[in-house]
Amino acid sequence: MVKRGIVNAVIYGFLILLVVITLVPFYLVTVNATHSSFEIVTQLNLLPGTYLAENYQKLQQYVNIWNGFRNSLLVSTVFTLVSGYFGALVAFGFAKYQFKGKKFLFSVVLASMMIPGQVSIIGFYRLGLKMGLVNNLLAFMFPFFTPGVTSVSTIFFLRGMIGQGVSDSLLEAARMEGCSEFGIFNKIVFPCIMPGIATMCIFNFVNSWNNYIGPLIMITDTKKYTMPILISLVKGIYLTNYGAMYLAVGISILAVVIVYLFCSKYIIDGLTMGAEK
Repeated sequence: MVKRGIVNAVIYGFLILLVVITLVPFYLVTVNATHSSFEIVTQLNLLPGTYLAENYQKLQQYVNIWNGFRNSLLVSTVFTLVSGYFGALVAFGFAKYQFKGKKFLFSVVLASMMIPGQVSIIGFYRLGLKMGLVNNLLAFMFPFFTPGVTSVSTIFFLRGMIGQGVSDSLLEAARMEGCSEFGIFNKIVFPCIMPGIATMCIFNFVNSWNNYIGPLIMITDTKKYTMPILISLVKGIYLTNYGAMYLAVGISILAVVIVYLFCSKYIIDGLTMGAEK
């Protein structure tokens, strides 16, 4: 009994240590956002300072941070919703339908996961020129165009979940009742795999929110800049205000943290669904 208690204490101590290690970077970003550049460079700050208002004023002088926040939020939200729905739809087709060339097409999908998004950026730019998507945030709202943040991982993840979690007899019963194929997907399959969809939506949101190279090349209008570009602009050529930079990073992290706090339970449900079955 004593040995079991020691083992539990070691396990919980290790987990607490991991939590502390995970939270320390977020804490330091928050604390440094309230200090001056001189204090950040010359000392380790563990307690909040008094320069938050001044850092915010300087940040607003450098860039319109809330305009970038709005642009990133719009792009990431639309991209997440579109990639979640259509990724699940394609995964449903690969999991439950039999057609010629199915294995080959799925192999192509898997192979595309190994191609870095930077490789296709030139083709993406030329496509954007022909379609009038340069300086247009629509280019980053849909996974059909955007390199590097496509929903291939969503298709791969949800294909296995649909194959294991949705029975063929349930689909056949729906067809016998006269339900259409899209009706089967929207009314039966989609609700059944909602934990998995929510899990992948969180990852897609983070990937879209952190997308830097795409908007940097495609967007030249400063009013349409997203958060990663604006944060890079806060760093000056000859002088860097580290307090304002940490504040910009903190504002950028805020949206991701809020999305994770609201949807974290879906990550656990989605990852453990297969184990429970």
